[in-house]
Amino acid sequence: MNMDIVLGLQWGDEGKGKFIDLISEDYDIAARFNGGANAGHSIERNGKRITLKSLPSGIFMKDVQNVIGTGTVLDPVSFRKEILNLQLFDETVQPEKNLIISRKAHFVLPTHRLVDVFMEENPDYTTIGTTKNGIAQAYSNKILRQNLRVGDMELPDFKNRVEQILERDYRLLAGGNVVLPPLEEISSEFFEAVDFLKKFTRTETEIFLNTALSEGKRILAEGSQAAMLDIDHGTYPYVTSSSTTAAGASSGLGISPKKVGEIFGIAKAYCTRVGNGMFPTEVFGDLGEEIRHKGHEFGSNTGRPRRIGWLDLPALRYAIMINGVTQVILTKADILSGMESVAVCTHYELEDGTIERIAGTLPENARPVLKSMEGWEGDISSLENASDLPDELKEFLSFLNRELDVPITYLSIGPGRNQILKIKELELVK
Repeated sequence: MNMDIVLGLQWGDEGKGKFIDLISEDYDIAARFNGGANAGHSIERNGKRITLKSLPSGIFMKDVQNVIGTGTVLDPVSFRKEILNLQLFDETVQPEKNLIISRKAHFVLPTHRLVDVFMEENPDYTTIGTTKNGIAQAYSNKILRQNLRVGDMELPDFKNRVEQILERDYRLLAGGNVVLPPLEEISSEFFEAVDFLKKFTRTETEIFLNTALSEGKRILAEGSQAAMLDIDHGTYPYVTSSSTTAAGASSGLGISPKKVGEIFGIAKAYCTRVGNGMFPTEVFGDLGEEIRHKGHEFGSNTGRPRRIGWLDLPALRYAIMINGVTQVILTKADILSGMESVAVCTHYELEDGTIERIAGTLPENARPVLKSMEGWEGDISSLENASDLPDELKEFLSFLNRELDVPITYLSIGPGRNQILKIKELELVK
């Protein structure tokens, strides 16, 4: 058996959680391989909506084992709140029974959040629009070999180690004239959350996952954020702090690339982005506001309004290339219903040529070339077959298939868990 991967192909918020929730019942294990509580995977069940942050999206499936992998960072305080919120949302979920956490996953400590806020608000640092969850600080201290891991909480001097780091960070922050909460307060909350965390199974998840593969079990690897936010291959410095690509799934879970099967790439029918950074197809004014409100495009974690843009094929081609995507899942086509026309950026023009793929940056004089396509009318949210889609939407999908050279195999037509169509290429023929 192979490990399949689901990841975002744009700047996040593509609808990964919904798709993973839909297909996770076909797998034995769902595993998060990167990021932390900066994720915001929204899932709708029984008419209610919940946003998962650190938890894998297979958590609702009682027969699916969920794994928080080594490549992630875990905030015990945020984790405890998420678990309690999950059980209020659905009391039948029993995460103590179907969740395993890597002993090698790094902790997000309370002062990491404080440093994150300080750097975002201090003019001496580049402001990139983070979620202020302390993710970058946890990863940076991991690289500096100055952090603690989940397995360290089993050490007899764990409490002393944590307190030493917190006191050190407080001294640094105090030098920046930062107003700080009482140290005892954040320490107490952290250790209380660590005690809660002890209820969950912790192990070397690399061994667990590879053993599962050898026994013929199916694994679905779940990425947070998206390809264009990758620390190496994204639009740096306006990126996340981890590897969001298919290669990141192998390193974050400790599974050889030889054992990777399908790579599902999720993309919206348009683009969105939260925070600062390059966004060349951005749409402003009334049209941008219309799409934003119709699509409920506000950050799952922060509530910030997302920036809106037309679908960017050069960025999408790049993301597909570096991830080796085998299937594309297109979401939010229903949001564009009723528009007289929709646009797609096909390439970028320079004085001396064109750009077919965005490799994380663009020359200042690059101009997006937009192709206008006829919009589609009607409510598509209740359709059961792709053959019943409006002809204009079929042409839109066929055009994308030709341009991307990777098949679109699913189309999301609404927010509900079952509002998604399996696409067969023949159904797109008029």
